[in-house]
Amino acid sequence: MSDAVERPMPAESRGEAPGRDRLKGRRILVVGGGQDARGLEDAPVGNGRAMSILFAREGAKVAVADWNYVSAEDTVAMISGPGAIALEANVAIPSDIDVMVRDTVEKVGGIDGLVYNVGIGVGDPWLAGAKMDQWDRVFAVNVRGAMLTLKAALPVMADGGSIVLISSIASMKPGSRLPAYDASKAALAGLMRHAGIEGERRGIRVNIVAPGLMDTSIGRAATAGRPGRAKTPVPLGRQGTGWETAYAALFLLSDEAAYITGQVLAVDGGMTGLR
Repeated sequence: MSDAVERPMPAESRGEAPGRDRLKGRRILVVGGGQDARGLEDAPVGNGRAMSILFAREGAKVAVADWNYVSAEDTVAMISGPGAIALEANVAIPSDIDVMVRDTVEKVGGIDGLVYNVGIGVGDPWLAGAKMDQWDRVFAVNVRGAMLTLKAALPVMADGGSIVLISSIASMKPGSRLPAYDASKAALAGLMRHAGIEGERRGIRVNIVAPGLMDTSIGRAATAGRPGRAKTPVPLGRQGTGWETAYAALFLLSDEAAYITGQVLAVDGGMTGLR
């Protein structure tokens, strides 16, 4: 960690800042908008739930999709704004993706923005621990699911829309020790660039947010399995919050990023740029 004195987090990092209508009138689909609390009684907010809540706070109608429908409903119950709906969709099942996109268009009136916030890391560490069935499962969710979501959503997305894929700094530097996870997250960059080319004529932008060490329930579970993770030096001196991932995605969805496409934004406290 940095030797700098720990500073209090701003309201945005705590999820307490008021909305400023940055997505007013937009219709946003968040894939993976529920939350896996990993059995924690007081789990910190996850990336998907934070994004769903924040986008609605900023004036968007939000479709919250998750394989766990109850969790998606729980997210919707926390939302205040122009409206939100819960959808059940398992991105490992191709037909679920088509239904998810169709239902979003029918129930919220269209799609102006899309966030793909789904990713799993399974299996034993290192190449020696990699198993073919686990490798295929990871790629089915992390990459194929993203590709099929973009395939279904691009034709019905409004001109000038924005797509954000949630990756990880594991796509940029080694660290997770799970080769399928690292490789699948890196593959999203290629998918992003291709989708960006397909969307450019209609002004549809495609970018990636790559979180680093985040203090979420999944992050805490990862630390429990690998305690050394908590000692990883972060230049800004702490792990990030789900809200900080959400604000990066909000920026890329908003008109503030109207001239940004095909880019990877690391939200990692300086880990990739300074270490």
